[in-house]
Amino acid sequence: MRILAFMVLGVVLFSACKKDSPKAPEKVNLIAPAKNSECTPVQSDGENSSIVRFTWGASDYTESYVLQVTNLTTGTVQSKNTSNTIETLSLTKGTPFSWVVESKNSEIAKSTSSDSWLFYNPGSQISHVPFPAELTFPVQGSTAFKDVNGQIQLRWSGSDLDDDIESYNVYFSDENPPTTLLRTTDAGVSELTVGVTSDKVYFWKVVTTDAEGNISTSAISEFKTR
Repeated sequence: MRILAFMVLGVVLFSACKKDSPKAPEKVNLIAPAKNSECTPVQSDGENSSIVRFTWGASDYTESYVLQVTNLTTGTVQSKNTSNTIETLSLTKGTPFSWVVESKNSEIAKSTSSDSWLFYNPGSQISHVPFPAELTFPVQGSTAFKDVNGQIQLRWSGSDLDDDIESYNVYFSDENPPTTLLRTTDAGVSELTVGVTSDKVYFWKVVTTDAEGNISTSAISEFKTR
């Protein structure tokens, strides 16, 4: 009878511990500004800036959020801690930006980041600079497995509000930053096959050029081969 009592007590304690275990904050869904779009500012904020509204969906097991907006021209990051799902920031006109939202919970050390979306804050410009290409494969920091021919495929996606991308310059190297031009492709090509060596770290980036000569450079991505 005593053994049975201990077993019951153990089950109760285990259930209580399991129930009380904190859960990691979940990833938010971004809403606006929309991905790869020109946003609609709330109002002008002087000659060079305007107020932009950011909206995202609430995520479970989350106490607060960190809105991070990056100026893709200068690399400057603006951050805002909030418990709301709508916030505003003053941003430079005529400039491309990226934005992400981190979900945070004081009981969990690690935060959870949303997807990263790109948008353009309009100004008086006639021609838009292309958004930096998104390097989609191999995933940043991942291990890529070469095929039977000792090759892997690089994939990316590009976007331009004027829809006038002309070419991509793909740089690939085992040195960081990559300075070796692998190939120049036209706007209709967004993947390349490249030979690699096993157990080696490679770096790559994509430079996008549009019909007006505007240029944007992607982030540098790295991966290890197997």
